[in-house]
Amino acid sequence: MNSALKWKLIAGFVLVFIAGGVTGGFLAASTIRHYFLAGGHHGMAAQRMRAHLKAELNLTPEQMAKISPIIDKTAAQLEEIRNETGGRVRETFASSHEQIAAYLTPEQRAKFDELRQRHHRMLNRFHGRRRGFGPSPLPSPSASP
Repeated sequence: MNSALKWKLIAGFVLVFIAGGVTGGFLAASTIRHYFLAGGHHGMAAQRMRAHLKAELNLTPEQMAKISPIIDKTAAQLEEIRNETGGRVRETFASSHEQIAAYLTPEQRAKFDELRQRHHRMLNRFHGRRRGFGPSPLPSPSASP
């Protein structure tokens, strides 16, 4: 085997390795986004609860019919808690931004507001525009006195 062929084989293996890593990264990101960050968790949670209980407890169709409303109610309550928590997180950040802005110069406030807007754009791209996420309706820190 000559030297040129060895280098071509090495380059081929490196390219295949890199392509596999990139593909794996995209698949992992897609899976994470789908399972952990997608909106409407209560529907998915309810389905998982039903499947888990049915499999583990060998529930009859009659039992499943009786407990399904309980599972649906639980999943809806969990979704409500998740949304309330998201709101509290946004309020906490907005409050801290207002407090921080009070100590900044006008130039720093403008840059701080730009950082905040960039963060919101990133979140909107990552999470998508769904209920419970997105820019806070509160005024920007640069609007603070």
